[in-house]
Amino acid sequence: MNQSDLNRAVVRATGETVETINHMGFSIADPAEVHFDPEPCDFDIDLENRVIDWDAVDAERRVAMAYQPAA
Repeated sequence: MNQSDLNRAVVRATGETVETINHMGFSIADPAEVHFDPEPCDFDIDLENRVIDWDAVDAERRVAMAYQPAA
């Protein structure tokens, strides 16, 4: 598979335009090259601190508002 075949396959799968896919820069990954795109567990950091719980963030942002007419 060459680059244009890959781009066309991604276009068919996503419905995006060829220009958009070209701009995103998809490439064929070599499974033997493990240092190119490491898995999250390969990082020497605490992943729990890198994950955002968007439901918790949204809950913190929601503040009940009560209307109080001017006296």
